[in-house]
Amino acid sequence: MRVQFEGAVIREQGLTFAVVVVKRHVVDNPHTANQAIGSFGRAFPGMPIILMGQDSGGRAKWFGRPDIARFMASTPLGAIPWQRYTLN
Repeated sequence: MRVQFEGAVIREQGLTFAVVVVKRHVVDNPHTANQAIGSFGRAFPGMPIILMGQDSGGRAKWFGRPDIARFMASTPLGAIPWQRYTLN
């Protein structure tokens, strides 16, 4: 099954990591969020993965490695180089 999703690969301060857009309920549940990170690992092997979900007002919530999640929380969403990815 092919799954398409929005994400980005970011290189910052010598670290390369991936950001993946998911439904807000995914980031609100740590068990579900960790399962999602495991699934997206096939698309971004060896990279830390951070999940981003938005509430109905468009406010982002981040889940993943705490240092990267804090960094992303201070990054404007429009500055992220979003792309569409396909996971087979």
